Amino acid sequence: MGKLYKGIDIREHGSGNAGATNTFRMLGWKAGVIVAIIDLTKGFVAAYYISQLGYHFGDLPAQIGVWHTDIFMRIVAGLFAVVGHMFPLYANFKGGKGVITAAGMLYGIEPLSISIVLVIFIIVLISSRYVSLASIVASFCYPIVVLLMKYQFGYHIDGSHIIFASAVALGIIIKHLPNIRRLLHGNENRIRSFKPAKGRLNKEQTT
Repeated sequence: MGKLYKGIDIREHGSGNAGATNTFRMLGWKAGVIVAIIDLTKGFVAAYYISQLGYHFGDLPAQIGVWHTDIFMRIVAGLFAVVGHMFPLYANFKGGKGVITAAGMLYGIEPLSISIVLVIFIIVLISSRYVSLASIVASFCYPIVVLLMKYQFGYHIDGSHIIFASAVALGIIIKHLPNIRRLLHGNENRIRSFKPAKGRLNKEQTT
């Protein structure tokens, strides 16, 4: 999107991150939304569709029940999409933070819990204007929401989902450690506008 919109490598501008947040901040909401949709879609497609390809082989009637119930395969497929996003082989292992791709994957696994967490993300984002803070809070809340759904409200949630929810939350929070340090020191970047950071981008290109 950086190449299409401005002829730039987005990793050389702003935070240097190749994710939707930096794209949003440097190129504006249109480019940011497109990148976010791509990130969300690849996580969802991996978990919801790619995970099921193996069930086309062998005795198909015997696999019908597994088609809808094998959470572990959805987790494995989605996890590879998230890891590939965070540490892409073709970009020297320097990718995005994995939040949106993880959200897409989790929609492919269990949509209600991630929908609740998405509401939390939006509330924190609107109230604070910090994408990083919203991501950290939402990630922290995700395993808590899953546990409450299972043990407080009686939803059928596989044990592997609970373990995985905790692992995803921990991984995303660890990936945000530099953001946490900036938040604590009061110099984290806020989302101030839906427009591209033209002045900053032009200044960077001339220096």
